[in-house]
Amino acid sequence: MSATVSVDLLATLQPLMSLGSKGLSELLPLCRTHVFTRATDPFSAADWSGQVVYLVRGQLLVKLLDGASRVLVGGHDLAAAPVARGGNAPRFSKAITDVELLSLEEDPLDIVVTWNQLATSRDLGKDATDQTDWRMMSSMFAVDNLTVGAFASLPPANIQALLGKFVRVPARRGETIIRQGDPGDYYYLIESGRCKISRMVAGASVQLAEIKEGDAFGEEALVADTVRNATVVMNTDGMLLRLSKQDFNQLLLAPLLQKVTGDAAERRIAAGAQWIDVRFPAEYQSDGYPGAINIPLNDIRPAAASLDPGIEYIVYCQTGRRSSAAAFLLSQRGLHATLLEGGMRAYAGVMESRE
Repeated sequence: MSATVSVDLLATLQPLMSLGSKGLSELLPLCRTHVFTRATDPFSAADWSGQVVYLVRGQLLVKLLDGASRVLVGGHDLAAAPVARGGNAPRFSKAITDVELLSLEEDPLDIVVTWNQLATSRDLGKDATDQTDWRMMSSMFAVDNLTVGAFASLPPANIQALLGKFVRVPARRGETIIRQGDPGDYYYLIESGRCKISRMVAGASVQLAEIKEGDAFGEEALVADTVRNATVVMNTDGMLLRLSKQDFNQLLLAPLLQKVTGDAAERRIAAGAQWIDVRFPAEYQSDGYPGAINIPLNDIRPAAASLDPGIEYIVYCQTGRRSSAAAFLLSQRGLHATLLEGGMRAYAGVMESRE
């Protein structure tokens, strides 16, 4: 009988048991099970490179790298640790009974565990009321965000510093957090509560979206180094996490905003990448690159859901200012977005110098 892969099963395995029920639930789709019959050697019958492997059912004789032999029984304490991890597999194994193994990719698991350990660490000198349980930031700490989104690209050294730099700021219903036209000064995450985003268009206020726990805002003005292009007001009481422009640039923007030169961009386009022009439609129709998708910067957030996470998108505008904000926004949503460095203006200069 096959073992059922469940949160309860994952909670018996190391180091998965540290993640909590929500984290384990998000790992379920990444799990794979493999059945091997009695007297076979599972570790010579399949390629386990890059995998963390557990015995979840049956009895398995293994000879470890140090030459010691051990009988593991699925569901018992000795089987809670991985039987194999990455390139470290038993020198020899033999299924004493039919066995079932469970595998996960090592890199995504390691990223999730790293963030979880740092997020749950506590500074004992701080008042507990000033602590944020980062695991409750459902959007920020979703497995997809940590393993394929913007946070997956953060250097490990940045993670602890980043979490320590956020400041908790209580906010009341109706309070204006950022105002259209003001300078960009902070990046925000919503710990609790909801906000509405609106923009003045032709003298009238137009509501663009409502955002909730785990969502971020305020990055566009910081990335593009310009004024706020929208107003954000609290729809409910809540708690915000605020990061200064300097810390945002150093810990998030610098490692996450990937740039490419025009020549390299052309090669990537030829290999299957896709241009995205984030200028207004009239600008795009005038001189947009052949084959480009036109998604104006103000439409990037809702359009991101329809883009293919398996494609590299090379984002451009005239100068690189609007496209830098767009590339960062797409990266935050787990897409492979790269900025055309210097924009069309810089690349046109390179092309002219060749003539």
